[in-house]
Amino acid sequence: MSRVSLAIDVGAARIGVARCDGGRVLALPVETVRVDRYDSHLDRILDLIEEWEAADIYVGLPLLMSGQEGRAAHMARRFARRLRAMSGRPVFLVDERLTTVQAHAALHEAGRAGRTHRSVVDQASAVVLLDHVLDTERRTGEPVGLPVN
Repeated sequence: MSRVSLAIDVGAARIGVARCDGGRVLALPVETVRVDRYDSHLDRILDLIEEWEAADIYVGLPLLMSGQEGRAAHMARRFARRLRAMSGRPVFLVDERLTTVQAHAALHEAGRAGRTHRSVVDQASAVVLLDHVLDTERRTGEPVGLPVN
């Protein structure tokens, strides 16, 4: 049975999007969506959900290293609630501490110059997030993340 999921790394200026293949083996970068004050970024994310026929969506929850929620986590929660309401798809929040650090390291290992990371690091962070979700699902057999209502 084929099931595609999207992962979203929400930022104030850019949103990274990744998807998995139908077999839920590979996480792949999709796009970096620029945030604007007119919410057209939400329209683009909804288009991607439809285009990839995503069954569900995982939104990164950027907790502080202490585990507390700061401004970025509150923004991610708001975004996830809006996405759930607008898409009608299940949305889950997943702890994303250190995904950006891991994404930068992976880009560096791949030979990508540091100054070029900005354009793709959000996608790479979404890939790291989705890899974590897929690995955890395989290992535990349990759903990952906190459901958004």
